[in-house]
Amino acid sequence: MAKFSINLKDGNVEHQKEPIIGIDLGTTNSLVAFIKDNEAYCIIDDQQKSALVPSIIYFDENDQPIVGEQAKSMMALHPERTIYSIKRLIGKSYKDFENQTNRIAYKILDDGLDSSLVKVVVGEKLYNPIQLSSLILKELKNIAEKSLDQNVQKAVITVPAYFNDSQRQATRDAGKLAGLDVLRIVNEPTAASLSYGIGLNKDTKEIVAVYDLGGGTFDISILILEDGVFEVLSTNGDTNLGGDDIDQLIVQHFANQLNESNKTKFHELRTIAETAKKQLSFQDQFTTQFHGETLSIDIQQFEQLIQPLIAKTLVACQRVVTDAVLDIAEINRVVMVGGSTRIPAIKKAVATFFKKEVYDQLNPDEVVALGAAIQADILAGNRKDLLLIDITPLSLGIETVGGLMDTILPRNSKVPNKAGRQYTTSVDGQTTLKVAVFQGERDLVTDNRKLGEFILKGIPPMPAGIPKIDIQFVVNTDGILKVVAKELRSGVAQEIEIKSTYGITEEEMALMLLDSIQNAEKDMKIRALLEIQTEASSVVHSSKKFIQQNIQFLENEEKETLNNHIQLLENAIKVATKDEIQTVMDALNAYATPIAHQMMDVQILEAMKGKKIEA
Repeated sequence: MAKFSINLKDGNVEHQKEPIIGIDLGTTNSLVAFIKDNEAYCIIDDQQKSALVPSIIYFDENDQPIVGEQAKSMMALHPERTIYSIKRLIGKSYKDFENQTNRIAYKILDDGLDSSLVKVVVGEKLYNPIQLSSLILKELKNIAEKSLDQNVQKAVITVPAYFNDSQRQATRDAGKLAGLDVLRIVNEPTAASLSYGIGLNKDTKEIVAVYDLGGGTFDISILILEDGVFEVLSTNGDTNLGGDDIDQLIVQHFANQLNESNKTKFHELRTIAETAKKQLSFQDQFTTQFHGETLSIDIQQFEQLIQPLIAKTLVACQRVVTDAVLDIAEINRVVMVGGSTRIPAIKKAVATFFKKEVYDQLNPDEVVALGAAIQADILAGNRKDLLLIDITPLSLGIETVGGLMDTILPRNSKVPNKAGRQYTTSVDGQTTLKVAVFQGERDLVTDNRKLGEFILKGIPPMPAGIPKIDIQFVVNTDGILKVVAKELRSGVAQEIEIKSTYGITEEEMALMLLDSIQNAEKDMKIRALLEIQTEASSVVHSSKKFIQQNIQFLENEEKETLNNHIQLLENAIKVATKDEIQTVMDALNAYATPIAHQMMDVQILEAMKGKKIEA
């Protein structure tokens, strides 16, 4: 397949009736791609003569936005009006981002609301990341329309595999705001695999690892490519790890070389750091002048700086191999994606981990956009020999009694997907049920991230345990979740598309799976205790109800002994261990069971008084 860019307008493209473009909305650069004669091409901007559009927005004195190279040139002159790395803010709140404010020169607003999207301050105006991302998408849409010489309304947009529900929703909303009908949200490594695999022999089966280190995010995915089917086995990553972090390390290195008067010019160092990073990919030393001072960094210093970041990516690589239930030797090829993979130290570390040379023959900047264009061609019905099967990156579930996370859709489940489970009420006469939806890998909801909640109302009052409430999770092809709850006896139902207002924090996203492994034993003990406490509370409730219903038939000694057992169990629930609670509960059940049988016989006799049984 094509691995280069062309100007489609100059290439005399045959216009499709309804073109669908593929967009890689990147942290550092964005691209737009299209299919011509069954080949994918990245579209070149007529003025820039480059397929890469810097994901940077500059607002001029009249608050008019300028996107791309011209905006990038204004970063040093007007840093407070030049917005970059907006992808790291999308789907986030200020609380998620407040520890990183020193990395940006523009202002973001803390309005005191955890559930509010972060706001970017430009002059006297406020913008949210959806609005800002839409400006970049609108620029890409304009570039495509000029090259294709026709109106473009439909697109496929890629996102990091580890983007959560909120971030995917925000990306879709940004596309809509840019005037695009977003037909599909595709994971970046999956799109890259489409671009890579399109030229493979259909009779060939390959297991491929896609190592995707871009400007702001990192993903590692393992796929099987066979008979035109691209099936994702597992994915892992970090939504806050990429080339921006490498730039920041170089910025700090340079800042340490400056005197106090120049340290305040921190934001000017970002562009220099990016240049140094690129040059150190093919030379051993970088030196430049900065306001009368010399800045320098050599290859040894650079590789030492980035070693911790490389190590973090390799930890994710190990997890993804384990989740795929594979041996490293079974992986046939490692495909490198994202501009940051040009760094030789990264290539070497990945090759060493996977014990094979990495495949870097595709343009790492363009491969995701090309894959998005291929997916667009599939959706247009022009390519019927390919099938893309993606997965969910994290487990989805609901909160149950005791604050436990009950997983309904495990991580690495295929999408689209539908899964459900039946629940019931815990209190007599309960007419409402709160359904709280969480995302994560821990046993307790307090250790996971809440996505949203709703109330199922109108449940007919019935004894506890009688209602049957069916809860279904429906995840569409974009990985966006809809929850449906229905009481089966009455037919009362409600559904909601989960639209959380902010996403999983960077630290949570990176450590969720690691936490679940490190805390597995502790979580199992806590879960077991909570479950026995819940069961014991139910026995206490049932026993008290039994006494009330049979008070006229019970002997005083029986009532007193039952109440003593109940009191002991109530006390044990508060302070005792799992085994101690079980012992007290067994003692109550052992004493109460024969009395319950006796009371049942008494009640049957009472009910039969004065009645005849005919043979």
